[in-house]
Amino acid sequence: MADPKATESGEMATEPATTVATPDGKNQTSRSRKAKAEPRPRTRKNGADAGPPAGEAPAAAVPSGRKVHSEKARGQKLSQIAKSTSGGATLKSAVKQVGISEQTYYHWKKAAALPAASDELMDLVALEKENKRLKSLLAGRLREENAELKRKLGLQ
Repeated sequence: MADPKATESGEMATEPATTVATPDGKNQTSRSRKAKAEPRPRTRKNGADAGPPAGEAPAAAVPSGRKVHSEKARGQKLSQIAKSTSGGATLKSAVKQVGISEQTYYHWKKAAALPAASDELMDLVALEKENKRLKSLLAGRLREENAELKRKLGLQ
């Protein structure tokens, strides 16, 4: 039996190596295994925080390797990239100079383009409404002019 003092202090007991005879007549030594003391919590490979284990209070906020940029900072970086690329630099070098990845650039560019498209759509709808109002106003004036000319010519 294992020494109780050794198991209490956290030392792991190991099984002795054993020799096993195989069917082809060769003796094979198995590797010794360590006894499991306590299960370790799983860690995530992508670096995301899994949160505290059940029953524990959350630890102090630990900064992750991920940067969070404000909308203003995103706009400034996108305009800086646009200036660099219009100056003859490649997109890859311009993005690297700003300090973001190409994928992040495309995500930001797509997100910035969506509100502009909806603003254009709203402007177009407003212009169509204005155009309809002006057409009806012009049609009313033309009817009045036409009726006045008919009166003057005595056609009515």
